[in-house]
Amino acid sequence: MPCLLTLAVVFGTMASGAMERKAVIIVKGGVQGVFFRASAAEKAKALGVRGRVENLADGSVKILAEGTGKNLEELIGWCGEGPPRAAVESVEVEWTEPAGEFHDFRIR
Repeated sequence: MPCLLTLAVVFGTMASGAMERKAVIIVKGGVQGVFFRASAAEKAKALGVRGRVENLADGSVKILAEGTGKNLEELIGWCGEGPPRAAVESVEVEWTEPAGEFHDFRIR
């Protein structure tokens, strides 16, 4: 079942090409206890995206990610499916300006 993708554009339009951007991604559904964080970190690292992923108390997963617009969009697309055991219901994205706070991608 496809998930609902909600985008909240904060600065300008959706990320584009090689421009560095930051995305705050909230993934809701059956996304804890299914290796979502580890799989997201693996995907982010493969794309050269920096940031972190963490479980939230409400059962969702939060990803803070910095990278090129193209790579972030690919990560966001992956989040709509997640790893095989995930049951993603929605993906919310807020675009912001990158702060350069991340040098790698970590699981929190």
